[in-house]
Amino acid sequence: MRADHRRRRRERERLANSRYRRPVSDIEIVEATEVTDELVQAFERLIPQLSRSNPPPTPEELAAIVASPASILLLAIEHDGADTILGSLTLAWFRIPTGVRAWIEDVVVDEAARGKGVGEKLNQHALEVARGLGAVTVDLTSRPSREAANRLYQRIGFVPRDTNVYRYTLD
Repeated sequence: MRADHRRRRRERERLANSRYRRPVSDIEIVEATEVTDELVQAFERLIPQLSRSNPPPTPEELAAIVASPASILLLAIEHDGADTILGSLTLAWFRIPTGVRAWIEDVVVDEAARGKGVGEKLNQHALEVARGLGAVTVDLTSRPSREAANRLYQRIGFVPRDTNVYRYTLD
C-alpha cells in the first residue's frame, strides 16, 4: 500500500512538473523603446539571476541602452493580463571593414519561466533582426556552468568557435 501511495505521489509530481514546464504560448518578443517602472522592476528581478557580480541597471543606464543606435534590447513578454517580462537579451551590432558583426549579450530568462521556450524565442528573434541588419554571423559567449543555456544555443545552431576570448580589465 505504501509503495502504491508513493508511486501515485511521484506521478502527481511528474504531471505537475510537466504542466509547469509546458511552453508558454502567449509570448511576444518586443524591442524596449522606453524605460518604464515595469522595465526597471523586471531588471531588478532578472539581473541577479544572470550575474551575482553586477548590479541591475539604473533607470538612466536602461535609458542609454534603449536609446543606443548600436544595440536593441529585446524583451519576452507574456500576455497574461499583467504583461509580465519573462526575459531579455541585448543584440549589439557594429560595422567593421569585413562586414556587419552582431553579438547576443546578457540573455536571461526568469527562473520561473525556464524550460518553456522563452530563451529560444528571444534568440530566434534576435537572429532575424541581425539578418535584417546585414550580419552574416552572430556571436555569443556563455559560461560552461550554464548547461541548459549552452544546450539551447547548440540546438538553435550556434557552434563553438576555435578561438580564444581575451579580456582586459580597465581600472
